[in-house]
Amino acid sequence: MSYFRRLFSVLCAGLTCFAQTPEVSIQEPKPYPVVGRFLKPFHIQPRVVGPALLSNTPRLESLVRGGNLYLSVQDVIAVALENNLDIAIQRYAPVLASEVLRRAQSGQLLRQVGLPISQGPQSVSLAGVTSGVVGLSDTGSGVTSGGGLVASIGTTPPGLDPILFASAAFQHLTSPEDNLFVVGVPTLVQTTRTYQAGYFQQFVTGTAFQLTYYSSRNQFNSPAFDVNPFTSGYLDLYILQPILQGFGRPVNNRYIRMAKNNAKVSDLQLKRQVVTTISAVLNLYWDLVSFNDAIRIREEALQTAQKLLEGNQHQADLGTLPKIEITRAAAEVSSAKENLLIAQTNVAQQETVLKNALSRNGVASPWLDEVHVIPLDTIKVPEKEELKPTAELINLALQARSELEQTRLNVESSKISAAGTKNALLPVLNAFAEFTNNGLSGVANPLVTNPTPETLPAPYVLGGYGNLLSQILLRHFPNYSVGFSLNIQIRNRQAQADYVLDQLGVRQNELQLQKEINQIRVDVKNAVIGLQQARARYETAVATRSLAQQTLDSEANRFKFGESTIAQVVQTQRDMATAQDAEVQAMANYTHAKIAFDEAVGQTLDTNGISIQEAAAGRVARQSAIPDTVPGKE
Repeated sequence: MSYFRRLFSVLCAGLTCFAQTPEVSIQEPKPYPVVGRFLKPFHIQPRVVGPALLSNTPRLESLVRGGNLYLSVQDVIAVALENNLDIAIQRYAPVLASEVLRRAQSGQLLRQVGLPISQGPQSVSLAGVTSGVVGLSDTGSGVTSGGGLVASIGTTPPGLDPILFASAAFQHLTSPEDNLFVVGVPTLVQTTRTYQAGYFQQFVTGTAFQLTYYSSRNQFNSPAFDVNPFTSGYLDLYILQPILQGFGRPVNNRYIRMAKNNAKVSDLQLKRQVVTTISAVLNLYWDLVSFNDAIRIREEALQTAQKLLEGNQHQADLGTLPKIEITRAAAEVSSAKENLLIAQTNVAQQETVLKNALSRNGVASPWLDEVHVIPLDTIKVPEKEELKPTAELINLALQARSELEQTRLNVESSKISAAGTKNALLPVLNAFAEFTNNGLSGVANPLVTNPTPETLPAPYVLGGYGNLLSQILLRHFPNYSVGFSLNIQIRNRQAQADYVLDQLGVRQNELQLQKEINQIRVDVKNAVIGLQQARARYETAVATRSLAQQTLDSEANRFKFGESTIAQVVQTQRDMATAQDAEVQAMANYTHAKIAFDEAVGQTLDTNGISIQEAAAGRVARQSAIPDTVPGKE
């Protein structure tokens, strides 16, 4: 039964990129029915964000055989891209930025939605160690780090989403009158029905217009009105154009341009998170390999110590060796057991850290908590380093490191923002024009008992609602008005201070860019030196281990012929174990130096064959396969 379950997992892993739910899903509303399509522009139905994915992709479980999780370097990378939570969290950043851009395109303030870079897990032996970390400080997007709204500084951009408004009012008024001669009735009763509808629109140039239609139907119980009931109305067009403050696209669309820059920054943030996480996971993997090698060395040391103890006991029984040597050998066995226990503890803890980094629900899954991680790759140090000249590596890093592009975008956004505060220094000068078409229509008041030519309404007034609309559309009663308004703020200290603050911010960002360029140069040089030193240490460790092996063999032969002592043999055994440990640690340090070198030069993704598109989607197309030679394969 277990076999078929594993087989099913493998098949599912091959279909992962086609069958899995997207990491970040936004469900569009259902299509409107035919009768309700006129409501679609109003977006009454909200879009719904899908739930967070808390389950692992089938790839992880497909790599389990016989209670062991077999991982190659490429499998570690693929599983991390699909399941690591730091990458999954950062994967929301581009979607968040796109929604902020949508908000900015409506003319609203920017939202703060930036996500900081997580440095990822560290090996159990390196907990708390921060030296050798590659990468610049997380500068965010400049305007979108944190939470909440970004304050509007400078000229406020216009709202770019049009507004459709309508209102209706119904009134019944009764008022006592003290002059019957004028009103004709002791109590005046008025019934009114008022309707209003309009459309308001602003543009990125600052232009705003409003078209309003208004009509009011009035009926009185008095003969004092020649037309009763009557309907009055008008169609009004009002246009406003800023001339100085608030004029022009560069000022009014600056939030949109900043939001587009932030969208680019969010993509760079995701790339940085992928590089940071993959580097951390690779360090975990190679440390686990070295920890397993340490266990092998400790086991060999324990076997050697036990053979020495057995030999001493045999010689003591024959009377050729004092019993104190048995005690010394037993102490060496005890020390070897302690060292082996420490190495086994490191492996167990390292497996927990690695499994947590490769899983969305960590070791909460019983099957994942119980399996042991078996690395399939071994550390291989090349015979020689084929490094490009340092100057060329620095140029590559300056082009490839996403931190620089991120800071350049921040500099650009700060300059864009300064355009708004500079525009606020200008006076407010607005030009406006208003065009109104009026209309009046009704019937002769039936309450007038003796109408005269003076009291009869004009013929063009008599009619129904169509007559009113005809008067308005044919502009029988037009109104025109044009003008301007000027508002000059004396001293204007707020705008003066805001503009200087923005200019100072631009200068700071330019200096920050230069600082990061300098730091990247330092990173590359240090990475080159670190890689060269790691290779030199490895070669020295190999030579030291070889000499220690020769010394141990020689000392064992001398002891065999009675030319050496137990103390000398024990010491050479310790030296040999120390030399082996140093060699394994030197190999691990080389892998750390190589990972740091790739990160400093900006080639982590290329070196490890990582597609940023697959990282953004959380789905790796390459299938994982366990070699047939793996023990325990079902």
